[in-house]
Amino acid sequence: MTTTEPEATAIETQITEVRRGAEEVLVESELRDKLVRSQETGAPLRVKAGFDPTAPDIHLGHTVLLQKLKTFQDFGHRVLFLIGDFTGRIGDPSGRSATRPALTPEEIAANAETYSEQIFRVLDPECTEVVFNSTWMGEMSAADLIRLSSHYTVARMLERDDFHQRFTEGRSIAIHEFLYPLIQGYDSVVLEADVELGGTDQRFNLLVGRELQRSYGQNPQVIMTLPILEGTDGAQKMSKSLGNAIGIREPAKEIFGKVMSVSDELMWRYFEVVSDRPLAEVEELQRQVAQGRNPRDVKVELARELVGRFAGQDQVEAAQEAFERQFRQHQAPEDVPERTVPAEGPHGVRLGAALKAAELVGSTSEANRMIEQNAVRVEGEKETDRERVLPPGGPYLLQVGKHRFARVTVASG
Repeated sequence: MTTTEPEATAIETQITEVRRGAEEVLVESELRDKLVRSQETGAPLRVKAGFDPTAPDIHLGHTVLLQKLKTFQDFGHRVLFLIGDFTGRIGDPSGRSATRPALTPEEIAANAETYSEQIFRVLDPECTEVVFNSTWMGEMSAADLIRLSSHYTVARMLERDDFHQRFTEGRSIAIHEFLYPLIQGYDSVVLEADVELGGTDQRFNLLVGRELQRSYGQNPQVIMTLPILEGTDGAQKMSKSLGNAIGIREPAKEIFGKVMSVSDELMWRYFEVVSDRPLAEVEELQRQVAQGRNPRDVKVELARELVGRFAGQDQVEAAQEAFERQFRQHQAPEDVPERTVPAEGPHGVRLGAALKAAELVGSTSEANRMIEQNAVRVEGEKETDRERVLPPGGPYLLQVGKHRFARVTVASG
């Protein structure tokens, strides 16, 4: 069957959109062939992505994959959202210099339950299959696992960067770690995946899936790697433990404020990989900024979009109003915690000590550093004198950075 010109245009549109923001597509010509067959037969592609339930909360960095899955759904394809409740018991060492601790069954069950609820803030449940790899791996016998292991060699395993580095440095690699990429690849065999998505750190594991599908007589999946999204600091990957994450279950005003805190340069990265806006609209926004539009106004559009998606459209206006009040008018949010701190003497308490006592900083030295960096306000005014003393009384509105506030009363000595 010959693809007509309108159908060919539709295929190219799909490729342009699904390739948006991707680091690598292997092999793009195979993706085009799969899309053509899907168009001709009416059978949607089966697009897989696996998530180990290592933490209960999904942040914006995780949604890079979810957003790409949604793009496939928008073109009529079916998403296989795989929760690695079996592989989570192994611990994925990808990109790590040591084994990641395995999760307990109880931790996996609790985290998986929250995943199932959160993903549908992005994905269409009607076009999504949530699957658990314990379904088939839990039934696999020792003989079956040995047969699976026979499809890959130790030499190929040692081609993976982290394994290779540990091997050459004489550091241990446990045998069970080799099973992780094998099982991830076998998941693609069981699910007959046409496409598998993953972060750039998953490239080797995704390729194992291609090889195993060939070994089992299947048409190998196309793999697509996606970037690791930088956090609000613009330097390190988004991570709750690094304090630079935007959680999709955070209050609307927190999501809005954190999006507004990213740099103008990083904003375009967010538009590319987590926004629903068509590429043509994003390019138009870039053109407007180049011609003089304030990038902050464009960032507001991104913040409104993400709040609407994750917290609900009914939360958008209130979140923006809270941001305008707190950050642009230098007013405090409505729910500022109140603290009472003791005076150091008859004259009151030094500002650095008050910030520490109010739990706005971790130490007096950090407080003094923040004061010197113009990151501290007292009653809305910047304070740069680390010798500043707050007299007994108050309350004083103290602010550190953009997000930390407290109303502090200084008790008499």
